[in-house]
Amino acid sequence: MGSMDNQNVVVIGGTSGIGLATAVTAASKGANVWAVSRSEDKVKTCSDSYPEITFSSLDTHNVQGLKSLFESVGAIDHIVAAATGAERTMAPFMDQTDEQFRAAFDKFWGYTHVARQGIPHLNETGSLTFISGTPARKCNPGMSSVSCTGNAIEGLTRALALEVAPKRVNAVAPGLISTGMFDSLGDNKNAALANMGKNIPLGRVGEADEVAKAIVMIMENSYITGTTIDVDGGVLLP
Repeated sequence: MGSMDNQNVVVIGGTSGIGLATAVTAASKGANVWAVSRSEDKVKTCSDSYPEITFSSLDTHNVQGLKSLFESVGAIDHIVAAATGAERTMAPFMDQTDEQFRAAFDKFWGYTHVARQGIPHLNETGSLTFISGTPARKCNPGMSSVSCTGNAIEGLTRALALEVAPKRVNAVAPGLISTGMFDSLGDNKNAALANMGKNIPLGRVGEADEVAKAIVMIMENSYITGTTIDVDGGVLLP
């Protein structure tokens, strides 16, 4: 018997990184899991690797597609919004065009679509969890658009938590996490991540399953709402 037996969980952005780790963790606890992403190739690969999870292809900006997904699941216990859904330019604010800066907010607008379409299908004790990030509160040069997007997400979290209670809305803010976003480093990936981790209080970067455990903890703890949980190895410490 699992602690989430027969609960219905939908993970948006659930075919890689933190989203996939969350889908797998929830399924291991007995949940019925639906996971979607815009990559059809990842959907195919994940479907073969994790047959216990229902995978499909969907973009957060496809409002009708989100509506149909949530309607097909029916009563939902938990929704996780983990999709990036945006093109992010890592450059100083003054070096970015207006279009580049605005593009980063596609993640935020995608999350608003998930919220509008998904919240009506949440059970009264259900939860919606967004993924933010440490740049929202500790921004390095060149990450202004990422920081501002994260702040918007965390602000939306607090606002929605008041408006839709007793349904719960929270955010998880990962720090530097080893995911597929670093695969472009090739054979240098492990060495580069090890070097990045030296400046983190815990001395290493995090793993996707460590973030997933925090997300699932929020699902299971029915007295948490309107908050942001940091999973960052101590990066936000003074």
